[in-house]
Amino acid sequence: MSTIFTPTSQPSRSTIHRYLMLLWHDKFATAAVIFLLLVFLAALFGPAVFEASSNKINLLARNAPPLSFKYGWAFILGADSLGRSIFLRLIVGAQNTMLLAASAVVCSLLIGSFLGFVAGYRNDWTSSVIMRVADVVMSFPSLLLALIVLYVLKPGIGNVILVLAITRIPIYLRTTRAEVLEVRERTFVTAARIMGASPRRLVWRHIRPTVTPTLITIATLEFAFVMLSESSLSFLGLGIQPPAFTWGAMVAQGQSYLSTAWWVAFWPGVAITLTAMSLNLLANWLRIVGDPVQRWRLESRKKTS
Repeated sequence: MSTIFTPTSQPSRSTIHRYLMLLWHDKFATAAVIFLLLVFLAALFGPAVFEASSNKINLLARNAPPLSFKYGWAFILGADSLGRSIFLRLIVGAQNTMLLAASAVVCSLLIGSFLGFVAGYRNDWTSSVIMRVADVVMSFPSLLLALIVLYVLKPGIGNVILVLAITRIPIYLRTTRAEVLEVRERTFVTAARIMGASPRRLVWRHIRPTVTPTLITIATLEFAFVMLSESSLSFLGLGIQPPAFTWGAMVAQGQSYLSTAWWVAFWPGVAITLTAMSLNLLANWLRIVGDPVQRWRLESRKKTS
């Protein structure tokens, strides 16, 4: 008598492949990721390849309009007041723009989430002190606080990162604390506490994985906000100082030529807008995929289509 073995379930696909398929199903999110990858590659390799060419002055091409192939392919987006290629400067400026925004987001995320975990798990006088300090910081408009601090300090990359990070810490702090207060009362955390898990293990192994998706989504949105804030500071002359430049600084430099050479400020503004829009689309996709219920609906819809 022979025994017949039948598989009860098919082998599950890898997690990466599953998420890639979900991403491909959302065409707007796919386009956003492709654009952000191009920006990342420009930030990573742009200065090494085009930095010298982007700073090359050509007075004959001063304020040359877009599609000015007379001066070479690099002037497809036109030239600025010194005859420098806007296209090449967009590629080179992507590094400072992304580096500044990423540094501010990472610093505020690490500090804010750490304080949020402490305030949420302990929920005692320490929590009260942390929250009151956060309330004081949030009582000032972030841009106004940045203007005041940068007016006192010398404008520069380090000070801009410091100011933008400080103004965004309360966002992560309050969100993390609210999430921790809710998660710490769930059954699996209570069971781990009864089993003798230490507070550090409870926070790191049981609470943190549940809170992390929310923080990642917020960080993606905050990346766009910080980038726009840096652009505003550069527009007001308190951002990165020459010879270094960002997309926001390029917009600021082109404001004097809006009536005669609009493209000098237009293309950096388009780059900022598209990057912010792509980050918002990616954050929305991450929020949906991070929710098990909505992810299951996406997978079900993809199978039926």
